[in-house]
Amino acid sequence: MQLVVARIGRAHGIKGEVTVEVRTDEPELRLAPGAVLATEPSSVGPLTIATGRVHSGRLLLRFEGVADRTAAEALRNTLLIAEVDPEEVPEDPEEFYDHQLIDLDVVTRDGTEVGRISEISHLPYQDLLVVQRPDGSEVLIPFVSEIVPEVDLEEQRAVVDPPPGLLDDSQAEIASSREDS
Repeated sequence: MQLVVARIGRAHGIKGEVTVEVRTDEPELRLAPGAVLATEPSSVGPLTIATGRVHSGRLLLRFEGVADRTAAEALRNTLLIAEVDPEEVPEDPEEFYDHQLIDLDVVTRDGTEVGRISEISHLPYQDLLVVQRPDGSEVLIPFVSEIVPEVDLEEQRAVVDPPPGLLDDSQAEIASSREDS
């Protein structure tokens, strides 16, 4: 099975390095020197990681055969894809691969059906569960332990404890209002 593990950003310097937006909780395993990664678009790859380092809090990678800034810039926005055994699970029991979460039923603590996870949206600061509701609409649920306290892979469900207004706008609490000046 294939997992997107990073997206290539802009070129860094003149020797072919690129910044990468990491999309895996195991970058030391998936983005290590020597790793061969498929790409999207596939015409760009496969790419083999030559070196990796952290600079100012960002991961920089250099690929074999990419020797200058022009070649590095041509890789911008390319997705890096690792081949993963479908039976493999993350070491941390609180972590999940996207394929483990897709199609899980989502219910509230009291058992009310919310929908089914159709996608995971990876944002810079947190992930969002994209949940398809029975009526066809979608709801975005932040994938944080306060809101998604339980993921049960054996039961194929995720339990959510949504704050007021997350699932139903009519229940939203207005903290303050602006007065027209």
